[in-house]
Amino acid sequence: MTTTTRVLVAYGTTNGSTAQIAEAVAGVLRGRGLAADVAPARSVTSVAPYDAVVLGGGLYAGRWHKDARRFVRRHGRELPPRPLWLFSSGPLDATASERDIPPVPGVRKTMVRLDAREHVTFGGRLEEGAKGMVARMILRSGKGGDFRDFGAIEAWAGRVADELEAAA
Repeated sequence: MTTTTRVLVAYGTTNGSTAQIAEAVAGVLRGRGLAADVAPARSVTSVAPYDAVVLGGGLYAGRWHKDARRFVRRHGRELPPRPLWLFSSGPLDATASERDIPPVPGVRKTMVRLDAREHVTFGGRLEEGAKGMVARMILRSGKGGDFRDFGAIEAWAGRVADELEAAA
């Protein structure tokens, strides 16, 4: 009897862009036969039911979203025995599609401390109606838009699934 690998895809987001990336990642994992739950990082009470974790956070002023940072603090002791992948979303231009963007310093420390398998940065999205004074200023300056590359997101999620299948 084989058991299905259970994966938590948790995220920190302000305007929903990172949540949509998390949903896309989970969709690929489910398509590969894995059981993937998607949840806001702030609502996760335990990672104990999961065999692996994918954690994402939007980037704001060079820092990961506060809910992703708090998730790491709350669950840091439970995470190390599980495979862990991290992603960030944020650049409001095409740079994430053009080259590999290293993790911001706080995420880099999390990667090392929790022995994360990989980190990737995806482009972000900032559109009319976004919350926050800084977001509104960015939009007024004409720098908004949707820079997410769902092909790249799905390819990365496929690599996560490959690693989980190889370990099963």
